Amino acid sequence: MGFNCGIVGLPNVGKSTLFNALTQTIAAQAANFPFCTIEPNVGRVAVPDKRLKILEEMVKPKMVTPTQLEFVDIAGLVKGASKGEGLGNQFLANIREVDAIIHVLRCFEDDNITHVEGSVDPIRDAEIVETELMIADLESLEKRLDQATKKARGGDKEAIVNVAVMTPIIEALKAGKPARTAKPDESNKDACKAYKNLQLLTSKPVLYVCNVDEASAAEGNDFSKQVFAKAKQENARAVVISAAIEAEVAQLESEEERGEFLADLGLSETGLAKIIREGYELLGLQTYFTAGPKEVRAWTFIKGSKAPVCAGIIHSDFERGFIRAETISFDDFVKFGGEQGAKEAGKMRSEGKDYVVQDGDLLNFLFNV
Repeated sequence: MGFNCGIVGLPNVGKSTLFNALTQTIAAQAANFPFCTIEPNVGRVAVPDKRLKILEEMVKPKMVTPTQLEFVDIAGLVKGASKGEGLGNQFLANIREVDAIIHVLRCFEDDNITHVEGSVDPIRDAEIVETELMIADLESLEKRLDQATKKARGGDKEAIVNVAVMTPIIEALKAGKPARTAKPDESNKDACKAYKNLQLLTSKPVLYVCNVDEASAAEGNDFSKQVFAKAKQENARAVVISAAIEAEVAQLESEEERGEFLADLGLSETGLAKIIREGYELLGLQTYFTAGPKEVRAWTFIKGSKAPVCAGIIHSDFERGFIRAETISFDDFVKFGGEQGAKEAGKMRSEGKDYVVQDGDLLNFLFNV
């Protein structure tokens, strides 16, 4: 289980350039005109994790498998997209399937690159895109509310829950607020399940990516400061990157070359690393490992998950027939020289069904189906 992000934004803000750089492909056209992305482009990248390299050196497995991050590059949305302007809302359906939205905002001036709105204003741009997503959500919900209300009158329990969940969301959308501001309380499991099943565009957590010029890549600029303030108000997250720099980094072959190139620009990590770190925080994701002579592998799980759920990420049989999890923390695994050393030091624990898996745990699941 990795996670997937839909990359959205107005035309010509750097979405496809960023996509190309992050996935190190040329699958998406990065041309200077609107709607150059005719089909959603999907790219997968390995999630960088320094702990994997350490485990590889210690265990010496035949293969190492990192967890994956998937990017979906959506065509540029414009004002009126929900009503069919530009390429219409045919691309909105692709956003419904993603875990989070990466909202790319242009935070640089360049007379050579046209802006669909005629000027650079990232806050305005963000509001245009979110408004289109909210309109699409509102239209979808109003249709579904009528059907659910009729069923609820007949005593349908699921419909009663759906009506209770949809009504405050519709009110929020009409007030210009995204669906996530009317999310039901986590203690109400049925309502939360109904909310998730609605697959609303504005229910997705948002990571704002401020695409700046090269000179602003290290510290940001006045435009990006505005975006960070907006993100703080919305309980969203934001990062500053330069898509142009990322495109150059993607062309370098070795880690050493990339490190030197970034250091010369005053940067300590790539934009991909920033996006992954913030994305993990945004979605509450963590990583556990399995390690053996055949393979060392990273697995992504939702923070707070118990051992059987994490076992099910590998295979549903592991969850269904879960017995226990032999567990070693990453620090103990390294400190005592691997599984045998940790076991001899009394650092291997046998954890049951109620164990909440921790970031960096090395797990061996015992199960019986």
